[in-house]
Amino acid sequence: MEIAIVGLGKMGGNMVLRLLAGGHRVVAYARTRATVDELAAHGATPAYDLAEVARALHPPRTVWLMLPAGPTVDHVLEELRPHLSAGDLVVDGGNSYYRDTLRRASLVRSWGLRFMDVGTSGGIWGLKEGYSMMAGGEREDVDRLRPVLQTLAPAPDQGWGHVGPVGSGHFVKMVHNGIEYGMMAAYAEGFAVMRAKEDFALDLAEVARIWQRGSVVRSWLLDLTRDALSENPGLEGIKPWVADSGEGRWTVTEALDLNVPAPIITLALEERIRSRDTDSFSDRLLAMMRNKFGGHAVEKENSP
Repeated sequence: MEIAIVGLGKMGGNMVLRLLAGGHRVVAYARTRATVDELAAHGATPAYDLAEVARALHPPRTVWLMLPAGPTVDHVLEELRPHLSAGDLVVDGGNSYYRDTLRRASLVRSWGLRFMDVGTSGGIWGLKEGYSMMAGGEREDVDRLRPVLQTLAPAPDQGWGHVGPVGSGHFVKMVHNGIEYGMMAAYAEGFAVMRAKEDFALDLAEVARIWQRGSVVRSWLLDLTRDALSENPGLEGIKPWVADSGEGRWTVTEALDLNVPAPIITLALEERIRSRDTDSFSDRLLAMMRNKFGGHAVEKENSP
């Protein structure tokens, strides 16, 4: 089929390449002309503004947005609106907050257009390995997009599915990322404990290799952990600062709203935030408390 991809970042650009390899006609658009030109060299149909995106497609059009979550999605939808017509399908494949997705779906439908959300996982490995995709929307829209989903997935019948109505795709992806936070934290803590046991001088990359086959904790994250430890066993030069995409926060908020305990995901999020505090007031205060009630020594920083 033919489809436009709007947003050609690390995932969007690779999705274009995978679709082209699968025989689809892809219209590629990004605000940076050089990015569009690069994909045009691989066979994509270039578009240098959103009006050109619409002109390059035959109605009913399918436009897949791969944009950062937030106002950018709203701005692009408003810019696209005058160039689309009844029956055109807009797909949000980014990491939008599902509540924003519900609002946008209602708005886009009021324009006479169709709307879907697809929670998309796979990162920079998606081009080679395929993407995991959680589709939310009407069954007829999912069926319409099926050829694209089958090409982007690891296999036509694996790694993707219709999870529910509009908004459910981004909701499931949000929880997916919350789980990811917890899994990553558990691996990080476990390997830190093993590294601290200096008596055994454990080869952490070798431990990860052993766990890759047969272990109940084997996973793709473990595979990537082994790669990282093999390349840089001591992780020299890596700053202990961990970002979060926002979806972990949304998962914790939703858990609270639903009265569902999610302590592991919550603590994993808090630890990421803690990693950014290079001058921790709370740790300073804890040290002073220990000094006051127990006379424990307080280590002083060197004066500047």
